Amino acid sequence: MVFKRLLASLGVGGPTVDTVLDPGAARPGGTLSGQVHLKGGDADFDIDHITLELVARVEAEHDEGESEGVVAFDRFTVGGGFRLAAGEQRSVPFGVTLPWETPITELYGQPLGIVLGVRTELAVAGAKDKGDLDQLSVAPLPAQEAILEALGGLGFGFRSADLEYGRIGGTGQQLPFYQEIELTPAPQYADRVNELEVTFLAGPGGLEVVLEADKRGGFFSGGHDALTRFTVSRAEEGHQDWTALVDGWVRHLVEHRASYGSPSAYGHGGYDGHAPHHDGHAPHHDGHRSGPGMGTVVAAGAAGLAVGVVGGMVAAEVVDEVGDFFEGEEEEED
Repeated sequence: MVFKRLLASLGVGGPTVDTVLDPGAARPGGTLSGQVHLKGGDADFDIDHITLELVARVEAEHDEGESEGVVAFDRFTVGGGFRLAAGEQRSVPFGVTLPWETPITELYGQPLGIVLGVRTELAVAGAKDKGDLDQLSVAPLPAQEAILEALGGLGFGFRSADLEYGRIGGTGQQLPFYQEIELTPAPQYADRVNELEVTFLAGPGGLEVVLEADKRGGFFSGGHDALTRFTVSRAEEGHQDWTALVDGWVRHLVEHRASYGSPSAYGHGGYDGHAPHHDGHAPHHDGHRSGPGMGTVVAAGAAGLAVGVVGGMVAAEVVDEVGDFFEGEEEEED
């Protein structure tokens, strides 16, 4: 719980709402559970509905440059249709299923700098108020964690992570934005790659992995970006040599030379677990946020990806950013 307040639309004496999420990080496609605690005001009120809204801080590139804003990416009605008596305390439990493409906010318990929140909306007698905002922590799926662990074992390091507004063509992307995890190159690729970006698009049938490499240029050619997509089915996830598989992906991405494609034509072939069918190239998405301070580094497993605590930012400060965004949103709405 980040803050608790009176319903502004009802003035002093209205009910208050306090949403408490169950401890621990949720996972994409998994259940988010908790309770909405209500406390009655100075009079009886009819609660029309209680709605939870999932929100994210997202970057958007446009002609004027880059900006950040809040995007709502799912809504759930978890209660309502009852009268809350004056001074009454009532708890409404809930369990909702997160979208498969919900971004991951942490790796091995360390924050990646991704800002997600759960906003509680209370509708009372036709009036609505965004009464509570809570941090949403999401850990990776086993396959996502295994891929990042394999990249760490190969020598790649964590640089930053962000959410980009837009869609990757040729994929099954469902949300209006996607997550990019930016990695420093492994030593064996440092002479050919400036950075590697990983995007996960999970679904009930498996995982799409989009890799993008910012390639270094030679004496007679400029640098360019290579991008390709691989897929792993749910049935294959438990039978992979992840290090060998991921190393094959990266080698293919770095070594394969193909003609440039348009920024929107991310139409790349899939991966059947043995060899990629096709890849392509696309212009680089520049304008990333600066990377995290690496003064505090946690070794994620014996050969895991090194994840820094982002700029010394702790969880409460991360969610305060979401709250600031919402306050700005509400002022604009007013």
